[in-house]
Amino acid sequence: MEVIKLLKELLKFRSITPDDDGAMSYIERYMSGFEAKLLEINGVKNLILTKKFGDGVNLCFGGHIDVVPPGDGWSSDPFKPVDKDGYIYARGAQDMKSGVAAMLQACKDSKNFNGTLSLIITSDEEGDGIYGTKEALRYLKDNNALPDFAIVAEPTSTNEIGDMIKIGRRGSINGVITIKGVQGHAAYPSKCVNPIHQVSQILPKFAGYDMDAGSRYFDPSKIVITDIRGGMEVCNVTPSELKIMFNIRNSDQTSYEDVKGYCDEIFNGLRYELSLKESSKPFLTDDNSKIAINLKNSIERVCGISPELSTTGGTSDARYFAAFGIPVVECGVVNDRIHAVDERVSVSEIKKLYEIFSDLILHFK
Repeated sequence: MEVIKLLKELLKFRSITPDDDGAMSYIERYMSGFEAKLLEINGVKNLILTKKFGDGVNLCFGGHIDVVPPGDGWSSDPFKPVDKDGYIYARGAQDMKSGVAAMLQACKDSKNFNGTLSLIITSDEEGDGIYGTKEALRYLKDNNALPDFAIVAEPTSTNEIGDMIKIGRRGSINGVITIKGVQGHAAYPSKCVNPIHQVSQILPKFAGYDMDAGSRYFDPSKIVITDIRGGMEVCNVTPSELKIMFNIRNSDQTSYEDVKGYCDEIFNGLRYELSLKESSKPFLTDDNSKIAINLKNSIERVCGISPELSTTGGTSDARYFAAFGIPVVECGVVNDRIHAVDERVSVSEIKKLYEIFSDLILHFK
C-alpha cells in the first residue's frame, strides 16, 4: 500500500527538531500535483501545499515532520524502520510521521473535492514552535489564503484508531512568586519578617485552588504548586525570601489576566514579585462545527465506532489554527509509545487513518 511505503521513506529522515534532513524536498517532489511554498525562518522549514479542485471550502491538514531525539536502548536503528509483528518501529512512527503520511497520501489520491485541499508541514513542533506552523498561517493570512477548516494528524487515539477526536486543548501558564522578607536570627522573630510564616496563612487559598468550575470538555483550571524554596538550610536563620513556582493548565474559562488578578488579590499586602508566562493558550472547537461532524461521520463509516470528543493531553499546533479563527480538530493513531524507546505504530492503524482522511475529503460538506 502506498501510504505504508511513504511512511517508511519519511521515517528514514533523521529529522530531529528543527532539522528536516531533506524531508521537505522529498515531500514536495512526492506531492508534484500540488502548488508548493517553502518558508524557511531561523532554521525552521514550513512547507505549504495547495491544490484547488473547485470554488468551495479550503480544508487544511496540519502536521510536523520533526521528531524528538531517539535516546539510548533501542532494539534497532531508530531511523531505519523495522517491520515486526504488524508494527513499524522507528522514531516518529507514532508522533507523527504516520499522521503526515496518511494525510499526504489521502490528499495525493483525491480526484475530486468541492474546494481547495491544503497542507501545512513544519520542522519545529517538538521544540519551541515559534517559527513553525504559526508563521505558515501568518503567511497565508497575509495572502488572504487562510483555510476554512483544519485537521491536525497528531496521535490522539487511546486504545484503537479513531476512538478519540481532540476538539480542544488546555493552555499552560507558568508562574513564579517571590515573597520578600527580612532575614534574621530565629531566636528574635520580632526583628525578622519571615516570608514562610506570611505565606502559610495564604497557601490554603492558593495551593490547589480551582480558578474556574470546569465545563463539559474541561476540568477546572487548578493552581498546582510545583516547588517551594527559601532559606539557607540552617535552623537558626529566617529566610530573606521565599520562592513559589506553580503551573496552571487552564481552560477557555480562565485567562492569563484572571491568574494575575487572583495572585494580586491573594498576596496583597506582602512584598512580592510575580512572573507569569503563558506558553500556550487554550482553545475549544464547537462540537457542532462542520469539521467535527464530518470527521466523526468518517470515523463511524471507516471504523464502525463513535469517537469520544476530548480536550485531554498537552499542547499541539492545533492551537495556532484556533488563534487564527480556524475551526480545528485533531485525529491520529494510538499514542501509547510517543517519545519512547522502540516507538512503533500498527500497520492496520496507518491504513485506517488513510481511509478516514480519504473519506473525509470525499464526503466533506
